[in-house]
Amino acid sequence: MSFLSVDWGGYVPVLVDGLVKSVELTAIGFVGACLVGFVVAVLRMSQNRVIRAAGYLYTELFKNLPIITGIFIIYFGLTGIGLVLDAFTAGWLALSLFYGAYLAEIFRGGLQGVSRGQTEAARALGLTPARVLLTVQLPQAVRLALPATATMLVDLLKGTALLVTIGGGELMTQATIITSETFQPLEVYIVIGLIYVAMSWPLARLAGYLESHLRKGTAMSPTNRKLRRITRAKLAQGATATTGGKVG
Repeated sequence: MSFLSVDWGGYVPVLVDGLVKSVELTAIGFVGACLVGFVVAVLRMSQNRVIRAAGYLYTELFKNLPIITGIFIIYFGLTGIGLVLDAFTAGWLALSLFYGAYLAEIFRGGLQGVSRGQTEAARALGLTPARVLLTVQLPQAVRLALPATATMLVDLLKGTALLVTIGGGELMTQATIITSETFQPLEVYIVIGLIYVAMSWPLARLAGYLESHLRKGTAMSPTNRKLRRITRAKLAQGATATTGGKVG
């Protein structure tokens, strides 16, 4: 049996359509997951015991429920109460809810990683809790949570393949269509798997890059890098001047 017996040229439009759907699901699902994760992380850190418990129950529920079960509940189960969603909408909604639970833990860890002294100082200056969160905690928490968040993006991209169970139109759904027409499952799924690898690998490398640079304390934005260069130059000039004064 020869490999690459499938006429892939004829399936390029199908693959492109599946690739676009996968990217769209990943992008919308990730934005939704970030929003859900941030809200739940704030709930988890609330001083109110009831609100904090609600955030805890959310994360525990979605972290321990198989994602495929959630997909079926949203796509098939909600029709029982008259709420009918198309496969694409049900797909990104399920991804947002489930990955939001994991991102909530990542964001909470980032927020808690900010020094308590900084938040107490900000409150002593009269800042409201919301201002403290947005101007003091959040910028530093983003830096701390960025590597793990990038890793979660890679996992979400691969998670879109689960939407084949409801015909989400993504790559894996297109793979089943091609397989049913060509009867070459080994070749088809290997090719589709390589496409997923080609999409995931750059994101995984990006996550590793962010982790290594943040561990070293490297400034990520061009503005911060410029400010660091200016500061180092001034410090070097000051050290030179001090040394020159002592020698003279």
